[in-house]
Amino acid sequence: MNPIVQISLDLTNIEEALETAAMAMRAGVDWLEAGTPLILAEGLHGVKKLRENFPGIPIVADLKTMDGGYLEAEMMAKAGATHVVVMARAHEETIKCVVKAGKDFGVKVMGDNLGSDDMVAAAKWLEDLGCDFVIHHIGYDERRGIAARGDRMPSPLDQLREVVNAVKVPVQAVGGLTLEQAIQCPEYGAPLVVLGAPLTIDSDSFKTAGGDLESSLRLICDKIHSFKN
Repeated sequence: MNPIVQISLDLTNIEEALETAAMAMRAGVDWLEAGTPLILAEGLHGVKKLRENFPGIPIVADLKTMDGGYLEAEMMAKAGATHVVVMARAHEETIKCVVKAGKDFGVKVMGDNLGSDDMVAAAKWLEDLGCDFVIHHIGYDERRGIAARGDRMPSPLDQLREVVNAVKVPVQAVGGLTLEQAIQCPEYGAPLVVLGAPLTIDSDSFKTAGGDLESSLRLICDKIHSFKN
């Protein structure tokens, strides 16, 4: 699979999300993600607006589904999402329901191992239950809490090779990656590169990062897209 760049729109209003998405598209980003903050703030309306403004572009709805899996996936599919996210910590039946809805409504399912006791085993379990992608994810609160105690902040790269080697589906690494680490993800065998906080979204204010973000994104996209397997 060739490298794909996805921008996580972890914003709290649709107007800013649309502006950031347009800028990201100009810079060469491939996929858009309706981040959890945007879904909480705007719901289906936000996903519908992204679909109206960006026809033909893959849209990931980061639902972090824990229950009611079929209905949540169905609603987001009908709103225009092409990918939905279910958590490994959800009940097995919930994951199966999301996978079933994915097949019924033509959307891909991304299984997220955030918070799992065994991240590698959780990734394999998600694949076995039918998820099309695995998100290897170190959470926002986990990273900040550990750093606040003065300990080394965990990184998705710590176990990324193990996760990639455990599954056959494409893997995405998420959680506080630096610019250099994000660009390295394809080298680890994880072709789906997510650009979000703190690279493109301020991780304290959940606003679009300042500076010449479009130029920076273009350089990042060019670097990632140039990777050869």
